[in-house]
Amino acid sequence: MCSNGPASKIKIGNREISRDTAPFVIAELSGNHSQSLDTARAMVKAAAESGAHAIKLQTYTADSMTLDVMEAGFVIEETDSLWHGASLYSLYQKAATPYEWHSELFDYAKSLGMLAFSSPFDESAVDFLDDLNVPCFKIASFELTDIPLIKKAASKGKPLIMSTGMASLSEIELAVETARNAGCEEIILLKCTSTYPAEPINTNLNTIPHLRDAFGCEVGLSDHTGGIGAAVASVALGASVIEKHFVLDRNGGGVDAAFSLEPTELAALVTETERAWQALGQVKYGGTVAEDKAKQYRRSIYVSQDIQPGEPLGPNNLKIVRPAFGLAPKHWDSVLHKKASRFIRKGTALSWEHIGE
Repeated sequence: MCSNGPASKIKIGNREISRDTAPFVIAELSGNHSQSLDTARAMVKAAAESGAHAIKLQTYTADSMTLDVMEAGFVIEETDSLWHGASLYSLYQKAATPYEWHSELFDYAKSLGMLAFSSPFDESAVDFLDDLNVPCFKIASFELTDIPLIKKAASKGKPLIMSTGMASLSEIELAVETARNAGCEEIILLKCTSTYPAEPINTNLNTIPHLRDAFGCEVGLSDHTGGIGAAVASVALGASVIEKHFVLDRNGGGVDAAFSLEPTELAALVTETERAWQALGQVKYGGTVAEDKAKQYRRSIYVSQDIQPGEPLGPNNLKIVRPAFGLAPKHWDSVLHKKASRFIRKGTALSWEHIGE
């Protein structure tokens, strides 16, 4: 582990990934296409219209993910799971994106101005995606401990995004070390909570800056919470990449629909994460250039009643009000009980030349 930031700025395609640029927003299609290519294409189009910078697929088959058995461990038994009772094999059959769709969806996304890439789930998928000239690879949280897979993806000379859900520091360290030893220095680590959906209370966004400092990598968030609040907050903690699952209509189904954003929500995510990034700015006191004109509306000392020459100055004829063209309020005690040097009309901004002995 190290305490330095990324050695150099990362580029995915023509997009710079750093805290100096607006967050990179990835729309994860996952299996929400429900095995319809038309739906998948409509999702790509909607993601582009929402302003997402990239779409991401998942590249696997049921056979590359698990075994076709109904033994213990191969069936989802958690009663609070969206997929309770399903076998792993049947779930992955339902959620898989056919390999023959990849090229068409990637080309379509690029024609709409987006980047397009995928998560490989075995080594053959790495080669398949590399042949399609993807600009980067994404390692899913559950595959972070698949060291041969990371080594294979890292050897291709492309940026590597890795989700860290469930992972211990030592597991993340091994994954990062493996990637670097295989020649990959452009590494992005995503804070992730691997529950579906995830609760904000379990999201622990404060891990994000620690990840950056501990491993010297760019950092971001793979977010499975509802809404966009956690994602927007992550930007304030240094997230330069945001990944969210995407669906055309949560009520229309899709294996991950329950924790996916709809198009209007995705558009809001893009807008609000950029606003959050813009608002970070730098440590600054004294106001900005944009605030200079506003300073005239501060308070100052004004004449509230006509004052005759030699008349004492006090609360009966002076008042601290807006605007700021008179003496500053800090001079109030110095002015009290002094005498007017001349006639002063009501509404005059008090100045030192108005004050005698």
